[in-house]
Amino acid sequence: MKINKLLPLAVAFLGMSCQGFLDETNRQSQTLEDASKNAVTFNQLLARVYEVSRNNTTRYASDMLYVLEDLGTDIVTRSSPLTGTDALNDYVDLNPSTYALQVYWGNQYANIAAANTLLDNADLIQGVEANVKTSGIGQAKFFRAWAYFNLVENYGGVPLVLKQVNTAQTSFPRASEEEVYKAIVADLEDALSKVEDKPSEYGRVSKDAVRHLLSKVLLTRSYKTFAVSEDVTRSISLAETVVANHPLESSFARLFSTENVRSQETVFSYLFGSVTSSLGWGNTRHMLYKFEYFNYPGLTRGTLYQNGIGRNPTPYFYSLFDDKDQRAEATFRRALIADKVSTDGLIKIGDTAIYFPKTSWTQAQISAKRYKVINPDQYFTNDGVTNVHYPMFRKFDNPGAPFVYADQPALGTRDMIMMRAGEAYLLAAEGYLKSGNTTKAASLVNTLRSRSGLTTALTPAQITLDFILDERARELVGEVNRWMDLKRTNKLIERTLAYNPHAKLNNSLTTKHLLRPIPQYEIDASGGTVVQNSNY
Repeated sequence: MKINKLLPLAVAFLGMSCQGFLDETNRQSQTLEDASKNAVTFNQLLARVYEVSRNNTTRYASDMLYVLEDLGTDIVTRSSPLTGTDALNDYVDLNPSTYALQVYWGNQYANIAAANTLLDNADLIQGVEANVKTSGIGQAKFFRAWAYFNLVENYGGVPLVLKQVNTAQTSFPRASEEEVYKAIVADLEDALSKVEDKPSEYGRVSKDAVRHLLSKVLLTRSYKTFAVSEDVTRSISLAETVVANHPLESSFARLFSTENVRSQETVFSYLFGSVTSSLGWGNTRHMLYKFEYFNYPGLTRGTLYQNGIGRNPTPYFYSLFDDKDQRAEATFRRALIADKVSTDGLIKIGDTAIYFPKTSWTQAQISAKRYKVINPDQYFTNDGVTNVHYPMFRKFDNPGAPFVYADQPALGTRDMIMMRAGEAYLLAAEGYLKSGNTTKAASLVNTLRSRSGLTTALTPAQITLDFILDERARELVGEVNRWMDLKRTNKLIERTLAYNPHAKLNNSLTTKHLLRPIPQYEIDASGGTVVQNSNY
């Protein structure tokens, strides 16, 4: 059973659209009566769960996960000059009608609906081998838990819909955050007992994928008022098991090399390739963190640097890397190399076209160069060519991907890593720090850093929560949900106002923004049973 294909039959059994689960039209009234005679249906329903989850993550638009996972944090800001306002990044006029928040809410419930459809009908489908059914149920619960984790951290307590909706309903009161977390943990504990340890088909949810997500969920809950006493110790144990089962690559560059297709470090990834791209959407990460470089002499918009869809790493992010840290070179480019001859003929193919020094050059140094030099304090200054400009990312390069414009589906063919051992090290380290064992935390962080050329060991006294957040930025930028990391550690307001230049300028981020507003259409459709978050 191939999980990287769109399966039309499964769509017939799924209902909840991206508009949310309170649609007055009943979209799940179809039954599996006919399909229950065919075991293929089970595989199709499971494939649909994967498909919905992947689409929620990869599509670039104002509704994609990227908009909410790193924008408006300490390490990523909007790609525009230091003027004006923005709801998601600057926290100015963030309201229940903010489009991205509406679609994000609906996308998570679409994934929950897909999982519920499989879970409620699994026993009705005949001819499914027992081990296949057991594993499939575990996989569906994994994705349902993941979707609820995204919802509860972004919106707080949300309606718990744990059964397929077969009749038109409008009354879905919000459960408390504690109740949602209990449901998430229960799903993941059950998934851990059901999915395969090492699935024969690459890309399936494994026990380590469940351990990884459960470790993060428990660590996050450990900061809450309703934390369970063993949350931290269990989180550490789960993360350390993942670490033991997934050795680090020899170098950070190898981890993201286009020749290293499926790394031993990967715990879970969404699969892509020419087949999935032909269906309309591929991986999108290679298009992030890029500016309009093609307006400069010697550079053309094409497959070398691809087309950019914005997201501006903050100056603080670029300052985080030690000179010996090999992750900097593997993550972003300080030099853009010309792929055409400039109009005046001064820049040839293969010459440097733009250079971003780590520290500011003098005007004399700049004048001595034929190429464009952009100092760190000029990233948000219009130079007459572009509004913003910064070292572009190479971490997610996809040289084989066709060039597309920003209003077209991305066609990236590389797998999208969602969970890997590098993060598991840092989850365990954060857990040890929280439990007071800074010696063990330092050991984990030092092991991770040493593979990137940082061989001078940190002392336990140097391991602080801010240091671990900095280390997560260096190691995991663009891979994990930075907004949720900062919220978990109670650092969102402090670090965003300190290091996000647009948010700092507008100074609108307050405690109310620790939860996003519930979409207004859900509140209206619920007849008031869904109550809005405070101060929205």
